[in-house]
Amino acid sequence: MRLLPPDKEVAWTPYVWLIYLGFFFIQPALGRVGWKEWLATGLGSCIFLVLYFAGYWLRGRQRLWVIAAIGLLGVGYAPFNEGASVFIVYAAALVAFTGDSWFAARVLAALVTAVVLETLLLHLGPWFWMMGTVLPVALGSVNIHFAQRNQANRRLHMAQDEIEHLARVAERERIARDLHDVLGHTLSVVILKSELASKLIGHDPERAGREIRDVEQISREALAEVRNAIGGYRAGGLEEELARADTTLQTAGVTAERQSAQVALSAAQETVLALAVREAVTNVVRHARARHCRLRLEQVDGYCLLEIQDDGRGSSQAEGNGVRGMRERVEALGGTLRRETGDGTRLTITLPLAAEKRNGPA
Repeated sequence: MRLLPPDKEVAWTPYVWLIYLGFFFIQPALGRVGWKEWLATGLGSCIFLVLYFAGYWLRGRQRLWVIAAIGLLGVGYAPFNEGASVFIVYAAALVAFTGDSWFAARVLAALVTAVVLETLLLHLGPWFWMMGTVLPVALGSVNIHFAQRNQANRRLHMAQDEIEHLARVAERERIARDLHDVLGHTLSVVILKSELASKLIGHDPERAGREIRDVEQISREALAEVRNAIGGYRAGGLEEELARADTTLQTAGVTAERQSAQVALSAAQETVLALAVREAVTNVVRHARARHCRLRLEQVDGYCLLEIQDDGRGSSQAEGNGVRGMRERVEALGGTLRRETGDGTRLTITLPLAAEKRNGPA
């Protein structure tokens, strides 16, 4: 049977505080009292010890009955043993853990008031009065202060734990989005080139071999991109991604038209747009059944405008994971994403440019 709950913060310190219980035995020892007085003193000590250790198992306002019982011990033994004031001190030490600071202060005031009233009514000695008021007020106030600070620290730790949890969730979502973008695009190209190679192997083995070598090269690049995505390094440059989009569309038999102007973008903006181009082109190749695709990049009224439009079958379906991830990235940078479907699909992304990048260097 454990006397104390398994609490690393409390540990063995409650046993040390029991040293003050010795004050309860000073008067009987010096007064050379009889066995009845010693029996009463021992009984009071045993009752106190049960209450004392019970107080560590209870929480919050459940401790009030322990405080009241220990306080009654002090009040009850005070007329016969002024050392009983130590029970008031122990009760005051527990007050801080009954609730908020204002409630604990009122409980402490009630405890001290009971001591003052008993002292005045029974004309008890100065030893009980000083030990039963000054020390409880001092110790109780200090404990209330530290209990309040500990509660604030616990709330802070809980907030930090929550922030760390949210950061881990956000990182998992980031990796999931990046892997979707990287692998979705790359695997689409691998499938296209593999299908083309299988069709050419019978009548044009040389070109089929080139396509297979391209598949090998693309697979190696995909492996590097996956490692980069997991490590936190996202897509390459926007121009590189636009050039890759041309190649991917041509491989899929889609005529690509590109209009791209030089736009001064931040690294984060360039990354987001590059990933958007990759996801959009992958969707064109996979689902659109388009014959033409137009990519347009330009600066308009302090905004960067990226538009990707195809003449495919369009779709009225809800956004998939790729488009949702694209939208989250764009909106995180203060931009907007508009997706229009019907006669083909048009994806329009706008990102605000910084003033110095809009105006150029001074």
